[in-house]
Amino acid sequence: MSTELTTTKVQTLLSSESVKERLNEILGKRASTFATSVLQIIKSSDLLAQAEPNSVVGAAMTAATLNLPLNNSIGFAYIIPFNTKNKDGSSSVKAQFQLGYKGFLQLAQRSGQFKTVNVTEVKDGEILSRDRLTGDIEFSWIQDDLIREKTKTVGYVSYFSLLNGFEKNMFMSIDELNAHGGKFSKTFKQQYGLWKTDFDSMAKKTVLKLLLSKYAPLSIDMQTAVQTDQATFNDVNNPDDINFPDNEETKVDPDKERMMTLITSAKTLDDIEFAKQHVTDETLIPALQAKEIQLKKEAKK
Repeated sequence: MSTELTTTKVQTLLSSESVKERLNEILGKRASTFATSVLQIIKSSDLLAQAEPNSVVGAAMTAATLNLPLNNSIGFAYIIPFNTKNKDGSSSVKAQFQLGYKGFLQLAQRSGQFKTVNVTEVKDGEILSRDRLTGDIEFSWIQDDLIREKTKTVGYVSYFSLLNGFEKNMFMSIDELNAHGGKFSKTFKQQYGLWKTDFDSMAKKTVLKLLLSKYAPLSIDMQTAVQTDQATFNDVNNPDDINFPDNEETKVDPDKERMMTLITSAKTLDDIEFAKQHVTDETLIPALQAKEIQLKKEAKK
């Protein structure tokens, strides 16, 4: 699907009476500005240009419902193009709604129930002890920022304390985070997307989301965020018609694995050109394009 065709179909959806009514209820005077920003997001991404319009608008409206800007540099929420299998067995590209860790922090702060909420990387040597029964961890933080920056990261920890005095933390090692990504994220397995380009933010999001969803009191917005994070939307007029492609079972295809290896091992634009001649699986095209964009950026440096 071309950028022009996707933009036209998205614009048609945004102009429909049902969508305009919902946007006006959610955003009021900001509805028209929001619609313009969605179209700009599509035009700025070759990968999103392939996504089904309903999924793009559905993901964008979820961000609007949570009052989180769709701006990659801010990192509150993202629209991610995602290859998924349809019920009839065919495949297509859909837009997946994803919360960033900053989005979860923002929603927690808005709820008015938290005294403190934070997430950070943990460096080698900063963990002194761990109580397996209570979950408490004693840290000795490296105070010199320059030294700390050069020290190996061994994991990530999230923490919150409530106004009523309850507090909890969660630590995950790098190995545990890699295992989590490998189990729950197809883009992690295929070596593209945020797990590949921004492991730090995805690690922080993972350990924070798991902590909040397991132990924290969730406001309505936080419940919506947890329930819709990583969802793809099938019908913009039916918010409950969603899928979670990251949780779908997939069978190993040796030919597909071989083609994916061509993409992930590409180190030059010549390698990409070679891969283009041999990657025949349409579901791998976004990964191929993402790798080409990455190598072109590196070539300009």
